[in-house]
Order: sequence, then structure tokens, then C-alpha cells
Amino acid sequence: MPTNAPALALGDDALVLSHRLGEWAGHAPVLEEEVALANIALDLLGQARVLLSLAGDEDELAYLREERAFRNLQLVEQPNGDFAHTIARQLYFSTYQTLLYGQLASGESEFAPLAAKAVKEVAYHQDHAEQWTLRLGDGTAESHERMRRGLDALWRFTGEMFQPVDGIDVDFEALRQSWTASVTAVIERATLTVPEGPQSGAWTAGAGRQGLHTEPFGRMLAEMQHLHRSHPGASW
Repeated sequence: MPTNAPALALGDDALVLSHRLGEWAGHAPVLEEEVALANIALDLLGQARVLLSLAGDEDELAYLREERAFRNLQLVEQPNGDFAHTIARQLYFSTYQTLLYGQLASGESEFAPLAAKAVKEVAYHQDHAEQWTLRLGDGTAESHERMRRGLDALWRFTGEMFQPVDGIDVDFEALRQSWTASVTAVIERATLTVPEGPQSGAWTAGAGRQGLHTEPFGRMLAEMQHLHRSHPGASW
């Protein structure tokens, strides 16, 4: 069993979201977004490979673990939904990841080199999500409503991002405050309203770090692991 729990948590976040974004291949609304989402997915996959290699064999960790052994946030495993729903997920997570990597890059932990390199990538991910949030929120009545629904549906998954993780030396309360200010500013500029309801509490989501996942994750994992498990030991 891997012993580097923080590397596993961050690596699983990147791996799972990479796969979710990869599901847009052939389905994005325009060709430009087909390329953009694929590039973001590849950035995340690269991060996942580095992080998982700190915890063990990256292929075994990605393809041979059972669902309960994954430590990703429940937010990143949520289905794509429509394009606005995906953008809401990207806005929430990329803002968090940019702030998180910014803190890690300035520290002296084993994650500092990766964070220093990846912070430029995730800043682009954040800008991409922000621009689409503004475009959809302040667009047509239909795009506005779809963006609102996406933000509302995923809000309850955001509180888990700020639960401290042993071995990740950042100020999670400061992270929450910066994240809230940034996301609120974008939502309001998009003529939308910050979702109501708590980000944490008895009714909300938030046990992915403990290996408890939502129902769609099992189906996603089966698809992601199918080829490797069908041909054990195969090489390309």
C-alpha cells in the first residue's frame, strides 16, 4: 500500500479529472474546445504521473487499485454533464489548484518542484474556466441558466477542497478565503449569484479523501481500467 498519502491525494485529483476531461474527445461543442480540453487533460495527466510516481508504481496505482483506495476529491469525479456543468467544475477546481500550487511552489516540500512548473499550466486552466463562465453567464438566457445550474449542482462538493491533508504544508484556511474571493468575483462578473447552502456540513459531500466516492465514479473507473485489466502484463 502506498505510504505517500499527500502525493496520492494530489495525484488522484489530477488523474481522475484528466480522464473526465478526456471524455469530451469527439463531443466538445466546437473544435477549438476539443483541443483546449484535451490539452488541459494532458497537463493534468502529466501532473498525475509525477505525483503518483512519488507514491509507488504509477501504472499500478492508476489501473489496479480498487475504488476505495482512491483519494481524490469527489468534485473531480463528477460526470461532465453539459458543457456549462464541466466549466463550473473547472472553475471551482482550477482556482483551488492554482492557489494550492502557488503555496506549494514557495515552500520546501517534495512537491515544490512540480508545483513551480505546473502553476503556469493551472493558471491557464483557471483563465480558460473564468472566460467561459463569463461568456456563458453573461450570454443568452439559455447559457445563463445552464451555467447557474452547473454552479449550483457542484457547490456542495467544494468544501472538501479545504480539509487539511497531512503532509501538505499549506494554510488551508487562507486557501479557502482566497478561493472564495476569486470565485465570487468571477461569478458576479458573469451576472450570476454565488450558490446558497453550505460547502461543508452533514448534508454536503466530502469523503473522497477517505476513499468514499459517489456512484458515477465506479463506472468511470471501470472504463479507465478496462484495457489494462483485460491484458495484464501487456506492453506496447
